[in-house]
Amino acid sequence: MKSSRRQSATSLPRAPRDDASTRMTKYFTMMAIRVACFVLMVVITPYGWYTWVLGIGAIFLPYFAVVIANVASAPADRAIAPERAIEAPMPPAASSQDATAAPAPATVIRISETSSRPPTPPAAS
Repeated sequence: MKSSRRQSATSLPRAPRDDASTRMTKYFTMMAIRVACFVLMVVITPYGWYTWVLGIGAIFLPYFAVVIANVASAPADRAIAPERAIEAPMPPAASSQDATAAPAPATVIRISETSSRPPTPPAAS
């Protein structure tokens, strides 16, 4: 069933391509940190408490990477109604000389369509 409410462009979610790109970037960053933890855990000697911290990071970072990457982006804060009009700036105040002059008529632009071909003459019978 379709909704009768109009959709506002400000309340639309992010494009799927942009959302996927952001999620992949987050996941890749977390996996790069995991690889760095694993390499540092093996390479740095003598082994100590930091080896355990790096090992725990290498083990648990994949879980956190998936959770963080799959968190949906924040929805739009508040939709702006499409009916909302933009307020026009007020014209500067008229000086005392302009107050006596008649106001200028409002300019109206009228557009009409015409054919680019010349009209054909009526056929003689």
